[in-house]
Amino acid sequence: MSRAFVREPEGGEAFEDLPDRPISPHPNYVTPEGLARIEAEAARLEAELSGLSPENKADHARVSRDLRYWSQRKTSAQLVDEASDGETVRFGATVTVLREDDTRQTFRIVGEDEADPNAGSISYVAPLARALTGKGVGDTVTVNGNEFEIAEIR
Repeated sequence: MSRAFVREPEGGEAFEDLPDRPISPHPNYVTPEGLARIEAEAARLEAELSGLSPENKADHARVSRDLRYWSQRKTSAQLVDEASDGETVRFGATVTVLREDDTRQTFRIVGEDEADPNAGSISYVAPLARALTGKGVGDTVTVNGNEFEIAEIR
């Protein structure tokens, strides 16, 4: 292991001095569910930190770093009215696209911290979401050489 991030305190126990998690330069738009998840994660980390022994420096460093991240994300969160008109793709919309191979793919456009492509949600800053935003049913977009036609907006 590289010694660059390891500090040995006076007691001689080595622990990771973790760098902060990077914060996105984009606005922190969130859905109501996304904000609730951020608040829950910050609360969980606060409780975990208060229950840690002061001697457990590695866990303390990890939890403190994560708490700083989620506290900042909570402070910067901008709740977006996600009411969909069903005509235009926007933040919070659920969009079904038809791919070139005639497969349908449905996903919801959400904030960066709540995006989970495996669960059917993508970040509003993802290339596909950015290309679709503002478009309507029947419009097509090309992303990374693949064409997508908007079949449905909810």
